[in-house]
Amino acid sequence: MFEITEFMVFTFVLVLVAIVFVMKAIKVVPQQSAWIVERLGKFHSVLSPGLNVVVPFIDRVAYKHSLKEVPLDTPSQVCITKDNTQLSVDGVLFFQVTDPKRASYGTSNYIIAITQLAQTTLRSVIGKMELDKTFEERDLINQSVVSAIDEAALNWGVKVLRYEIKDLTPPAVILQAMQQQITAEREKRAVVAASEGRKQEQINLATGAREAAIAQSEGEKQAAINKAEGEAAATLAIATATAEALRRVAEATQSPGGMDAVNLKVAERYVDAFSGIAKKGNTLLLPANMNDMGSMIASAMSIMRSTDPNAQNQETAAQILQNLKK
Repeated sequence: MFEITEFMVFTFVLVLVAIVFVMKAIKVVPQQSAWIVERLGKFHSVLSPGLNVVVPFIDRVAYKHSLKEVPLDTPSQVCITKDNTQLSVDGVLFFQVTDPKRASYGTSNYIIAITQLAQTTLRSVIGKMELDKTFEERDLINQSVVSAIDEAALNWGVKVLRYEIKDLTPPAVILQAMQQQITAEREKRAVVAASEGRKQEQINLATGAREAAIAQSEGEKQAAINKAEGEAAATLAIATATAEALRRVAEATQSPGGMDAVNLKVAERYVDAFSGIAKKGNTLLLPANMNDMGSMIASAMSIMRSTDPNAQNQETAAQILQNLKK
């Protein structure tokens, strides 16, 4: 049979001790991690990610820190605003360990420290604001909390990156009042919008009426101008024709036999005038001297004015008298 000798036992114990020694001496640190090594109870070194060798039974890993960014929920708390309104506020804090040594020895628990500091700072910031401002100035609140915590957290080896408020919850009575205020504000906007619409409608109607009146007046003006231009052109044409007729009559009187023709025409008009008077009037006056043509024509003119105010006969008599005077 196989006998176990003392040498074999000793060898086995020696190998076992060697394995334990190697396991204690070799430390593998994960990425984005930092381990704090104490030698005989005193800080010795910080192990970086990768393979590290320590002295077994003398060195020990006292603290392990993650160097990643860590989100930390802050418990909900009641804050009182400047106008004495209670708000239930909770948020989330983002931080990162930047100095593993200070994170290990600067405070007993840096997570509790930054959480408490975040809550107290938040109460202080909100206490300086009115209720409406707390909803409008979230960015300012977040920045104020980060600045206050970051300054104190330097001694704890922690860097506070940002703080975000998740919920701001006022009491139910305040929520109801805010809802009523929002409803009233929206109704006010609706009334204002309706009045602005009516105002714009009246403006548009007035503008349309004014433009229509202007267009109509411009049309009437242009029509009057066109009519006046037409009448002026007609008058000018008549005057031109009359002047041409007079010119030709004058030329005709200068030609041989022209005056005889004029006298004949005057006599015809004279006879026509007397015949017209005889037809339209009941009384007929004959001149005493038929040889005196000028007196007869003058008498005929007087009779026509008294018996017949016809404009055409008067115009004919006037033309006859004018020709006789020439």
